[in-house]
Amino acid sequence: MNNREEILSEIKTIMVEMFEINETGITLEARLYEDLDFDSIDAVDMMVRLKEITGKSVKPEDFKSARTIGDVVEAVYKMLND
Repeated sequence: MNNREEILSEIKTIMVEMFEINETGITLEARLYEDLDFDSIDAVDMMVRLKEITGKSVKPEDFKSARTIGDVVEAVYKMLND
């Protein structure tokens, strides 16, 4: 996962497999809580999965402010490139 496109693709895969969210709804603008019915437990599960994939520790504060899929992509991109 080197670029934002690959990160988005991986996030879509996780959300479809783990949370049974319809892939067509997973866009950069999609709001996690309002549009995708995500909750805080889902967010923790997502962070654990991202850590498994990237081998890097996810900082909860980087994800606390995430409101959209685009925010999550940026947080992962930043984490991978720190």
